[in-house]
Amino acid sequence: MLTFSPESKVGDIAVEQPSATRSFYRFGIDFCCGGGKSLQSVCEKKGIDVSEVLRDIQIQQLGSGETSNDWKTASLAALISHIITTYHEPLRSELPRLKGMLDKVQRVHGHVDPERFEALQSVFTSLIEELSEHMLKEEQILFPMIMQGNGAHASAPISVMEQEHDNAGEALRAINKLTDEYVAPDYACNTWRALWSGFEDLEKMMHEHVHLENNILFPRALTGLN
Repeated sequence: MLTFSPESKVGDIAVEQPSATRSFYRFGIDFCCGGGKSLQSVCEKKGIDVSEVLRDIQIQQLGSGETSNDWKTASLAALISHIITTYHEPLRSELPRLKGMLDKVQRVHGHVDPERFEALQSVFTSLIEELSEHMLKEEQILFPMIMQGNGAHASAPISVMEQEHDNAGEALRAINKLTDEYVAPDYACNTWRALWSGFEDLEKMMHEHVHLENNILFPRALTGLN
């Protein structure tokens, strides 16, 4: 069984034990963009008992029966293909779907809280534009470099991608706050509730997506190995 300590980095835990991400979701711990921080420092900042998190991580491991993450050893080509098919392609259909729902809910119910919906529109529209450009740059520039064995020379584009991941993380945190952690008001219609749920699923998808890139793909690519 894998064991971790308060000094273990959040991203390393997520790499070694994927089921630990369930614990991180539960406690609101960022394991993608904030993956380089120790579990202890993150817990102290959030006012969480680190021993409680470690116990929950152990419970998740026992329940899943996992011991390691295949993406640590799979070829980079396979990992890139997985990222594109599991995250990039679904995002290209999910983002417009959520935007359409947001437009509808704002049109019908926006008068209830105009400032909130205007802020959501601003943040989410920018996120769609930035993610669309981001995925294109990865698919057309960075991913081909890595697959051609030039990952060791890709530190500059990787740095740009990581900064854009941080920007997306900030946008998702803003959406989380604007939606009251995805809890719709009692009077919300079904579309409104579905929109909030969709935003929550988007945040989880992005955390998993960015984790695979920041904590597995990019570090491996920089070694120059495939």
